[in-house]
Amino acid sequence: MLSMKTKYGLKALSYLSKQEINVPVLISDISESESISKKFLESILLTLKKNGILASKKGKGGGYYLLKKPNEIKISTIIRILEGPIAMLPCVSLNYYEKCDDCTSEESCSLNRLMVQVRDSTLKILENKTLEDFHCGS
Repeated sequence: MLSMKTKYGLKALSYLSKQEINVPVLISDISESESISKKFLESILLTLKKNGILASKKGKGGGYYLLKKPNEIKISTIIRILEGPIAMLPCVSLNYYEKCDDCTSEESCSLNRLMVQVRDSTLKILENKTLEDFHCGS
């Protein structure tokens, strides 16, 4: 399951993707609109800023805004930033691979083979969805 951090991050980014391009949005506006604690939201937005998804402007007219167009920001990228690996096991992760401590052979592990299929199916969707897909048809 996605953590609340990732869920709220996706909701906040979806909100920002519907705003005017390069126009900063106040944290309080996002917080109120999406029912997210302002303090928790600040932490999430800062993480997204540090990872090149958002930029911010201080002072009057300040706030956060997307650095790229919504159709250029993959959902898989956001999940990896906020959640970490998409794979359900470390031995099948593409970006965070680790051998499982209790595994003698990944090649003969039936769980490994199943989780590779789950990872690939999940990535097929998440790599092909962007923030723009969150509000198409709305």
